[in-house]
Amino acid sequence: MRTMVKFWMTVSMALIVSACGYKPSSHMIQNVFPDTVYVEVIVDSAEPENAPFIKDEMSRLVYTRFKGHVVSKAQAESQIRLSYAGSRFIPLSYKDGYVTRYRAVIKVKFDMVTKKGKVSKTISSIVDSDIQESSLTSSALRTEAIRIGLGKALDEFLAYVSAKGMLKETK
Repeated sequence: MRTMVKFWMTVSMALIVSACGYKPSSHMIQNVFPDTVYVEVIVDSAEPENAPFIKDEMSRLVYTRFKGHVVSKAQAESQIRLSYAGSRFIPLSYKDGYVTRYRAVIKVKFDMVTKKGKVSKTISSIVDSDIQESSLTSSALRTEAIRIGLGKALDEFLAYVSAKGMLKETK
């Protein structure tokens, strides 16, 4: 009897989810960026040591999220400008006077222009991480925190844009 109830609950949930018109955010991104996109990455001059890494990482993230629709400015029908506005590292816990856990706050400003209009949004993503006593390891962890933070910021922006695309699709 219990197995039968579980079966019908599963079937009911499957029908509800499939019948409600759910569409993944990747589908909504196609509504906002149906064609080609040009990506410009601007890095804050306060962090010149991270400029090449950040520019490459953001370009890679956008390329993978948009499935290869990134083209030159002359060919693009949409444009995104990403401005990396720096990062802050806040100590969260200490052991024997040394920081053992920190929070990285990564700030990115997005400006997007498409056929449907303009969107601007500034996003601060947060990454909490443990830190090792070795300075070499700490430097690698800092770089990794920035990488994760950039990915989170881009994902949040794409979710925001997807929601806007969904709203425009239903009107």
